[in-house]
Amino acid sequence: MNRRASAALSLAALVALSVSGCAKDSSAPAPSDSAPAAAGKPTVAPKATRPPLSSAALSERLLDESDLGQSYTRQATSDNSRRDDVTVIGCPALEKLGGDGAAGGALNFPNSAKATFSYTRGSDSEVAEELYSDTVDKLAPGTRTVFEAMTGCPLYQVVVGDAPIAISTQKLPAPALGDEAWSQLLTLTSGGRATVMKQTAVRAGSVLIVVSGSPALVDTHLTRAVDKARG
Repeated sequence: MNRRASAALSLAALVALSVSGCAKDSSAPAPSDSAPAAAGKPTVAPKATRPPLSSAALSERLLDESDLGQSYTRQATSDNSRRDDVTVIGCPALEKLGGDGAAGGALNFPNSAKATFSYTRGSDSEVAEELYSDTVDKLAPGTRTVFEAMTGCPLYQVVVGDAPIAISTQKLPAPALGDEAWSQLLTLTSGGRATVMKQTAVRAGSVLIVVSGSPALVDTHLTRAVDKARG
């Protein structure tokens, strides 16, 4: 897998939500210094290699309104996740993977599907789901490299056009789901507004599930997203 493209995996959804102004819930608590930090660790190694799923098959496994409830509305696909004018500053590991393309959304995983939902009950929060599929020998190390790079940089900056976004990261305990899992808490600061977001990724065989957005919404829907993605 092209590592330059793979860096978009962990940044595309986050930057798209931030730039579009959709993730507006800045009332979430800031990460605690005493919170445990854990890198993504494999749980049970797969004994059989499953073939990748097509993009059409992945689309059918995305969460929808019937899974989430009537307080959620699916958003139209935005072009904000596909930009060329994005640069990563202050995180050598991510810059090495491909700084100016890191948040462009142009992944080299052959198959993917994405959906973003707004939550309208008492807040302006959103939750986004991304599904990717490739052979395990490409999907697993590619994802691992990106998340280790991101969580290895406690503070860095993403510049979108001429708008800087300061990002601080904190590792979180990985959920006991799938074959491998990673989780992180990020605080994105732009224009004087701080947005706390959570991102958790779970690899289940040849499918990668990435859920990003308001921490409470990610926690609420992660297990259902993984179960549905696994079929």
